[in-house]
Amino acid sequence: MKSTGKNKFSNLIYASAIFLLTVALALFTVPLTALAETDYAAAALERKELPIQSNSIAQWPHGPEITAQAAIVMDSATGTILYSKNIHEELFPASTTKIMTCLLAVENASLSDTITFSNDAVFSVPQGGSNIGMDVGQSITLEQALYGIMVGSANEVANAVAEHVSGSIDAFVDLMNERAKELGCTNTHFSNTNGLQADDHYTSAYDLALISKAFFDNELLCKVGNTARYHFTATATQPDDFYLNNKHKLISGEISYEGILGGKTGYTDLARETLVTCAEKDGLKLICVVFMEESPAQFTDTVTLFDYAFNNFHAVNVSDNDTRYMPDDSLFFESDRDVFGRSGTILKLGESDSIILPKTSSIDSTDYEISYDLTAEEKSQMPTAIAKVNYSFSDVPIGCAYVFYNAVSGTDLLENAVKDTTIYINVKILLLAAAILLIVISLLGTSITRLLSNKKHSSRSDRVRFNRRKREFRKSRRSHKF
Repeated sequence: MKSTGKNKFSNLIYASAIFLLTVALALFTVPLTALAETDYAAAALERKELPIQSNSIAQWPHGPEITAQAAIVMDSATGTILYSKNIHEELFPASTTKIMTCLLAVENASLSDTITFSNDAVFSVPQGGSNIGMDVGQSITLEQALYGIMVGSANEVANAVAEHVSGSIDAFVDLMNERAKELGCTNTHFSNTNGLQADDHYTSAYDLALISKAFFDNELLCKVGNTARYHFTATATQPDDFYLNNKHKLISGEISYEGILGGKTGYTDLARETLVTCAEKDGLKLICVVFMEESPAQFTDTVTLFDYAFNNFHAVNVSDNDTRYMPDDSLFFESDRDVFGRSGTILKLGESDSIILPKTSSIDSTDYEISYDLTAEEKSQMPTAIAKVNYSFSDVPIGCAYVFYNAVSGTDLLENAVKDTTIYINVKILLLAAAILLIVISLLGTSITRLLSNKKHSSRSDRVRFNRRKREFRKSRRSHKF
């Protein structure tokens, strides 16, 4: 009996210990979870205090404080940076990486191409990650794949597209890094196609804006990137019928904003929330990138930044508003009728070239610098351009205007010609050539005059000699008669 009592007592102590341990764990679990959440919230508040570099620009509109670690608003047409917060810091992009993946797909393949899913494409990504359930051996078109990537954020689809374009995922990643450099990225290195967490997979807000600019310059990608819901129908090579819903709230309409052209969400535990969005209104096409946010701040801060930019900046046409700049010798060409019988000017500024200015400033507040060193790409795209006028405001680049040969005609016949040709004349060379021609003509005239004079003199001598011989002949005839 004693033994039994001792066992009961021991069991009671053991049960009590377990109970107390359970209670302790229960008491501490909620505070620890709350602490973790509080840490993210506290980190967001700390990020809100980070400096905004664009706010230090003289006479530049003051930008809002947001909780993103880094953020940028860039004008797509000119590349002008309207808002700048840590834009060159290297951070994890998460699924916004897929903007580059889709850009390369469109640049290097056809929409009707068949994308077949390999074992590596399907199983090299975490099964619990973002996917649309493609199985090995199934196939879809590249066009469907683009929607799978941008709307469904499908990791396995990004891999399959990479294999189709480059033959392997690794080769495609190399292509991603090459293209990034071509676009001007200096703080970017990709190591996968979809943005899965990796220490050597990073970019910056500025670099991602450059990539996004190329993406949203493509009309098809704008359509794909602005799709709220996409329907996959069953086919012989893909047996499922299902819908994909875009998680970007400004695209789905959950948060309404005028002029949205598209965008992409992203998330990993270390990257936190990332977001790229493009919007267009009031003559501005803007790209906004935010890194390291806590949901839903990535959406609300994007709206705040768009409001700031659209409310404080506008595009100014250079040729209509700037009268300060005129190319050298332009006065020679600017007349009612030039030396070729055509009216107008030979040189002109690009009619559609614009710069971005604060609405409180005018073009007279800008500085400009003329460059005659055009890139090979610029010369190819604009064969009649001879120079570029780079504009700045408080040392911030705000766009440029090109100087072109101006092909103008003075008659209806020339206006209806298939193609006008413009002749550019350097006045100094023209005057020099005219002087040389005048000297040559003068020398030639002198030589001809002397030649003619000598010829005339020789002809008179010949006539005198002939007459003398004629008289001698007649005299000899008379002597012969006698």
